[in-house]
Amino acid sequence: MNEQFKILVIEDEEKILNVIEAYLKNEGYTIYKAKNGLEGLNIFKSSSPHLVVLDLMLPGLSGEEICKNIRSSSDIPVIMLTAKTNEKSKLEGFSLGADDYVTKPFSPRELVERVRAILRRSYRKQGPLSDILSFNNNELTINIKKHEVTKNDKLINLTPNEYDILLILASNPGQTFSRERLVETVFGLDYDGYDRTIDTHVKNIRQKIEENPKSPKYLLTVYGIGYKFGG
Repeated sequence: MNEQFKILVIEDEEKILNVIEAYLKNEGYTIYKAKNGLEGLNIFKSSSPHLVVLDLMLPGLSGEEICKNIRSSSDIPVIMLTAKTNEKSKLEGFSLGADDYVTKPFSPRELVERVRAILRRSYRKQGPLSDILSFNNNELTINIKKHEVTKNDKLINLTPNEYDILLILASNPGQTFSRERLVETVFGLDYDGYDRTIDTHVKNIRQKIEENPKSPKYLLTVYGIGYKFGG
């Protein structure tokens, strides 16, 4: 049942906030609401939600600032809402650690589907048999059962999309994946976004797991095609 999932919606337009709440509640989710950034952060810290739906244009703290704050302590999924439709704005949102980007005006049913897909991907149950992928004498490890990544025994906080991209590549070392294939595998065939989004996620992963992100040894660029794992 969906009541196990708690969703925080931070949106200053009351009509939109109430519509989102109604649709998500109808799916069985527990909903927390906030109309400004400070209130949203306070609720985030006290309620420990499983997902945040975040408007970018908020009074007081901006959505970008809130996303940065959330990412400093948590890797829970974040869906950004905004009236900005250009590619640059979307890529900036992903660079902050957003997992999805929905532009206004939007269909509430579409938002529900995106919430459902991200929750399923982020909190899916692993099977009873799980492996630990290990590279360079345990310098980098991926514990599939625990959904954890460590570097030199230090836990690395990856967003769900970042984890999925890393796992796909690390599970197939040396195999080149095109951006389109990574988008289809991570986001699904019905994803209506940019394949260059993968570049932003890879950049973020490199910042977290590479000794020198500008000269990576794990996530390697195959120019003109995509990426492969070189660990």
